[in-house]
Amino acid sequence: GFAIARIQGGEFGEAAESAVLDVIGVDDSHRSAGLGHDLIEGIGEFLKKRGIGELRTQVDWQDRAIIGFFAGAGFELSPHQVLEREVGQEDTEAEDAEQDFVEPYRDAGMNDYSDPDGDDFQALSRDKVPVRSMTPADLDAVVRIDRKLTGSDRKEYYEGKLDEALNESGIRVSLVAEADDRPVGFIMARVDFGEFGRAEPVAVVDTIGVDPDRKAGGIGSAILSQLMANLDALMVEHVRTRLTWDEFGLLGFLRRYGFYPAQQLVLKKAL
Repeated sequence: GFAIARIQGGEFGEAAESAVLDVIGVDDSHRSAGLGHDLIEGIGEFLKKRGIGELRTQVDWQDRAIIGFFAGAGFELSPHQVLEREVGQEDTEAEDAEQDFVEPYRDAGMNDYSDPDGDDFQALSRDKVPVRSMTPADLDAVVRIDRKLTGSDRKEYYEGKLDEALNESGIRVSLVAEADDRPVGFIMARVDFGEFGRAEPVAVVDTIGVDPDRKAGGIGSAILSQLMANLDALMVEHVRTRLTWDEFGLLGFLRRYGFYPAQQLVLKKAL
């Protein structure tokens, strides 16, 4: 049997480290012997030594067998939910597409300050805001924007994320938006292959930020629009993200951008 988990240190707006169980499997000849639960307990013991108090995973809501397994292993439903959208779908934002998302989400890594003036979406597109691939030279600017949004210096987190995005991933999908020749917004994403039992590649957005001094201008929409264009060219069909149920402003923004609830349940286990 085997289990693969990873430690996260700030993704999806979380302040503390957390852990995610990506995949678990037991040979057919050794099932019903409790090995799956032993694997989870072994991972839990390792995580507790790191001071991590929760292990999460995702399951398809129709997979009753795996849901029952995780329930027996002490998992319960998490307050988080997964949103997704098809990469190639047509953007159908209304003219006030960004009006719902004008307040700072200082407890979330997916901070955004969108245009409260209700300009037409086409005027807020990537054609109006230059968007390019992220490079190592963008670290200080990304940390500066994040510090404005969260009030914390998370340079160590972003150093790790940049290394992952630019060196460990075979597909680079993290982007930076510019104004006056300086970064004013960014999005960090990765392409997952096979996590949580999926066969097809899925892009996952875990951090997005826009300089609060640049609330107007549709920077958040421009970054997302460019990300969709890039993923479409890479033949990635779906993009997902995760947030808590009560981030209503962010939910409204993502809904207007075509995101909808995925057929995935987020489960958690207290350690």
